[in-house]
Amino acid sequence: MFRLAIKNLTQNKTRLIVSVGGLGLALTLVLFFGAIFDGAMSRLTVYIDNAGADVWVSQDGVRTMHMSASFLPASVTDEVERVPGVKEAVPVLYATDMIQANGKEYISYVFGVPDNAPLGRPGGIVEGAAMPGPGEVIIDHSIAASAGLKVGDEVAVLGQQMKIAGFTSDTSSLVSSVSVVRFEDFAKARGGNQAISFVLVKVSPGESPAVVASRISDSVSGVTVQTRQQFASQERKLVKDMSADIINIMNIAGFLTGLAVVALTVYIATIARRKEYGVLKAMGVRNRLLYLVVLTQALLSVALGLAAGVAITLLLSGLIPRFNESMVLTLSFGSLLRVAVVSVFIAGLAALLPARQLAGLEPVAIIRRG
Repeated sequence: MFRLAIKNLTQNKTRLIVSVGGLGLALTLVLFFGAIFDGAMSRLTVYIDNAGADVWVSQDGVRTMHMSASFLPASVTDEVERVPGVKEAVPVLYATDMIQANGKEYISYVFGVPDNAPLGRPGGIVEGAAMPGPGEVIIDHSIAASAGLKVGDEVAVLGQQMKIAGFTSDTSSLVSSVSVVRFEDFAKARGGNQAISFVLVKVSPGESPAVVASRISDSVSGVTVQTRQQFASQERKLVKDMSADIINIMNIAGFLTGLAVVALTVYIATIARRKEYGVLKAMGVRNRLLYLVVLTQALLSVALGLAAGVAITLLLSGLIPRFNESMVLTLSFGSLLRVAVVSVFIAGLAALLPARQLAGLEPVAIIRRG
């Protein structure tokens, strides 16, 4: 039966190529929207993931960076450092601000990090200094590419003119990027306030971040303590909740459009082979076997189309960032599995509907209509 389905499927190679090509483009549309969303989510917590901290300490009740403000007394850093199991405790300042350059503005998560800090340093330096000096800032390369900037140029950050000390990569998304300035410069721009935003904690070797986080929570008052994974999860959840309606509309529209094309392509491909099915019936093939042949051909077509869709999506994920560094496509296994399962179900229905109609006709009638 499987060999029969393949033989029937490949009998007309032009029809097969057109069918698989249509399915591939339709499934690319479905995968594309999911890849954009997954890519944006992967960049959303890039600083949290790469700052080197096992535990994040913030103001009581503050569990995210986005749409939040955390203010802690500077003395909290020393209190945290005295907790058993804490190897390093580094205070950082944080604000969402606009990077202004050449008449353009870019939303950025701006962090103030102490000199020689073992945690919170900018990662992925592609050009320039690894840490900003006095009056300097490190920004993402995507901003530089968009605004035509180079190391040594000046931009406005936190209401101050600062010189670009270096560029990072892979810290920007469609909505924001990460920038780093000196702790002292950030504090000065804030008006000399002694409050800090977060304390980044590195636990001692052999210690569990969750256990140390619990100790800090018990020992230090007025704080919220989360492991890196918990903090990143809360950040992603907040942004997903805020953008859920828009994202769902985009995903559903792309999903339904792509699946409609899949259903139509499989339906037309099945109808186009009705003459071959008539020949099979004339040869004595039972309806049950006819259904299996039709279903197998549909599933094979979807499998080939899905492979083509994945290949095109992966190609786009490599090409698009070359032209827009902020647009990152990430094809996740969960998204791929979801698309595969729904596509197989839709294709099966689209193939069995005409097959059921053909099964009720006499072989001669099918051949004549073909």
